[in-house]
Formats: sequence, structure tokens, C-alpha cells
Amino acid sequence: MKKLFSFVALVCIIFVSNCSRIPENNDPVIGVWTRLELQTVNDTEKHTIRNEWIFNDAYLGRFHRIEDGKIVIKTDFRWKLEDGKYSISYPGIDRPTDVVILKAAPEWSLLERIDGFQLAVRE
Repeated sequence: MKKLFSFVALVCIIFVSNCSRIPENNDPVIGVWTRLELQTVNDTEKHTIRNEWIFNDAYLGRFHRIEDGKIVIKTDFRWKLEDGKYSISYPGIDRPTDVVILKAAPEWSLLERIDGFQLAVRE
């Protein structure tokens, strides 16, 4: 009886796992995007700032702000695509939602905000 119960439980697990498939997301924004900035404090002091967005296929991602090699912001974000525009929201931090358009050519891809500011390039 114990073997029969184990067999039935195994069949149920296989059946349930095959029924719950997540649809595949092949959006072109998925991947790593970066923006590098060089901030001049004075004639001798300069700071390198790297902003990094990692988009995944579950409409989520991770944002990093790295200043002089040290991570100063590390947070998750949500993204969605509506009418050709990507909205990137950052719950939990005081950062406004970025609304961007994906522009691409064979050699490059970039995310540009609606106001024309280049937010990031594909790495």
C-alpha cells in the first residue's frame, strides 16, 4: 500500500508540474544595460559613476549604482511594456519611474527617455 501511495503521489507531482508552464518572454530589453558618468569635483578629483540595469524575463530586474567601484544603491525594479514604451519603477527608493523607448541598430541598442535623455546602452 505504501508503494502504491508513493507512486500515485509521484504521478500527481509530475502531472501538476507539467500543467503550470510560464509563457516564454523574449522581449529585446532583457539583458544588462549600463550608463557611465564621469563627475568632476575639481581639477584633481573625478568620480566614476556606473548605473546598471539587469532586466529579466519575469518583468523584474536589479538596479545598481556604483560610485568609484563601490555599490551605493542596490535595489530591485519592475518593468512593463505599453504602447512601445517601457516603464521602469523602483519601489522602496526615492527614484522616479523611468519611461523609455528602445532604439536599436545592428551594432547598438539604447534606452532613451521620452525627453531624449539617453538612459542606458546594452552591454
